[in-house]
Amino acid sequence: MSRFTSSIPPSYFDGHYADDPDPWHFETSAYEHAKYEATLAALPHPRYASALEVGCSIGVLTRALAARCDAVVGVDVVERALARARETCRDLGHVRFERTQVPVEWPAGSFDLILLSEMIYFLDPGDVERLAERVRHSLWPGGVVVLVHWTGETHYPLSGDEATHAFIAASSAFLSPLRHLATETYRLDVLADRAATAPGGQP
Repeated sequence: MSRFTSSIPPSYFDGHYADDPDPWHFETSAYEHAKYEATLAALPHPRYASALEVGCSIGVLTRALAARCDAVVGVDVVERALARARETCRDLGHVRFERTQVPVEWPAGSFDLILLSEMIYFLDPGDVERLAERVRHSLWPGGVVVLVHWTGETHYPLSGDEATHAFIAASSAFLSPLRHLATETYRLDVLADRAATAPGGQP
């Protein structure tokens, strides 16, 4: 399959979920579970007031993240996935989901944790810049942004490394790299509010 040259349309994801309710095996994959554990372990604070998970899919990571947050908003572009996510988190009153096509759309509210896991490489460079602006306007002072991406070969507009580097560059005016983890299959990067990580700020 040839590589996408522009941001991947919602129909691509709709097709995947029409064929399989868990097309990326979030519930059963050892890779996904290990990555989720690493993501939670990398968070610099024990608890967050308001988290946003972009590309929440069927809500497996959302449920784990909810244990560390007072409120969580999960967004995805596929309604079929969101229906499954609502079922996964049906007993968690502080979690809500909404269909949102990022970065064209963005949920209301502001957040001290924004998780961009396995989704930036679905965007072209222009949309990565627009995503960074969305994050800038909704991140609380002192907030944290977490990027996690598969680094193997894909047919997406960007590779995992390209997506991460593009977002870090686009957000460099307000975010600073805080932590980096590289495995054989994925990379995890934690970025923090630049003002908070400056001398005299709160790390």
